[in-house]
Amino acid sequence: MALAEPMAFDGIKILDFTWIAVGPITTKYLADHGATVIRVESVTRPDGARTLPPFKNAQPGINRSQVAANYNTSKYGLGLNMTKSQGRELVERIITQWQPDILAESFTPKAMRNWGLDYQNVIELKPDIIYLSTCQQGQTGPHAAYGGYGPLAAALSGFYNITGWPDREPAGPYGAYSDFINQPNALTAIVAALEYRRRTGEGQHLDLSQYECGSHYLAPAVLDFLVNGRILERKGNQHDDYAPHGVYPCQEAGISSAGSGTTRSAATRSGGHWCAIAVTSERDWEALCGVIGNPPWVQDHRFSSAAGRKENEDDLNRLLGEWTIQHGAHEIMRLLQESGVPAGVVQSQSDLWQDPQLEQRGFFQWLDHPECGPMPYDGLQFLLSNSPGKMRMPHALIGEHNELILKEFLGLSDDEIADLVIEEVLEAS
Repeated sequence: MALAEPMAFDGIKILDFTWIAVGPITTKYLADHGATVIRVESVTRPDGARTLPPFKNAQPGINRSQVAANYNTSKYGLGLNMTKSQGRELVERIITQWQPDILAESFTPKAMRNWGLDYQNVIELKPDIIYLSTCQQGQTGPHAAYGGYGPLAAALSGFYNITGWPDREPAGPYGAYSDFINQPNALTAIVAALEYRRRTGEGQHLDLSQYECGSHYLAPAVLDFLVNGRILERKGNQHDDYAPHGVYPCQEAGISSAGSGTTRSAATRSGGHWCAIAVTSERDWEALCGVIGNPPWVQDHRFSSAAGRKENEDDLNRLLGEWTIQHGAHEIMRLLQESGVPAGVVQSQSDLWQDPQLEQRGFFQWLDHPECGPMPYDGLQFLLSNSPGKMRMPHALIGEHNELILKEFLGLSDDEIADLVIEEVLEAS
């Protein structure tokens, strides 16, 4: 029998108390690349992501959310009632006996402390543990106890104030934005802590504030304010320096994709057909002019320099839009990309599902879920040539692996497990 290919985090063990998005996605990165992850959940207070649509076959259920499913592949599911002392004692036994390398949690600071499982208590059980805490505003400070989710952290970080149109209220990026951008920070902190422990034998507490991590991405705007007194304003799709730079309307009919003769709409059921174009240099501008046929207006002196194009951006966008509306979005993207001009179709979810680039790379993968049956999942977050990852399991039901974990990892007997069930310590969905 051929041995399984090694994965980057083989041998790493994680006890996962995270919920919603940033924490689960971080531990998913590790699980999909070999780490053994026990995810602790409760039926009485389930992960909020389990209640979010879309649901398989549009039927709501605690195990049917594809949001939660997408964030939690390759993990074992342990269902525990943490309000009971026996549940907390079982966690302590997991820490002392199973010896996880990492404990991850994403609550406000009081939650783990109330369970007696905060960092100071856990290092009494395992001194070299790496303990990740990721909540909205960190473990210290006057607002550390404030709760909230990704949209609120994105608002606090400044993203809502700069996103949208100048004459409208702040719009904000889609979804729980800070959850989507902060997992790389958490993963980097974990990898750094693992390397530090390899060299020194010491673990540590990782305090990741989603608010602070989000603010890092706006550092140039903050520095601009400190140095120049300027406050970044909403400007839609415009850029501070580049023009043309925006999203342009395209022909609505299906178009031939890359000369293949097949038709594919730029947007399906979304009501719009658009292509994003970004001209960032004189070379880009000259190439764009060539693609659109060098109409007379490109010789207008107002457009002869980057500064002039920016100053006369509204007229430039109108004229360019008169050309784009005559062509399909995929045709425009192909022509501009072949000439070296950055351009990309504005795609709907339906377009992503049938995108040939994603299809060729096998991005969407199917796993057979115990309740929902075959379901598509987003693929691996990164591809490693020597230690390829693999989504080994679909999203677990709450408590799906109770018996496996308690018997194989802890060595509990059938009678001991039965007692935990009778005492309502173990939960399952």
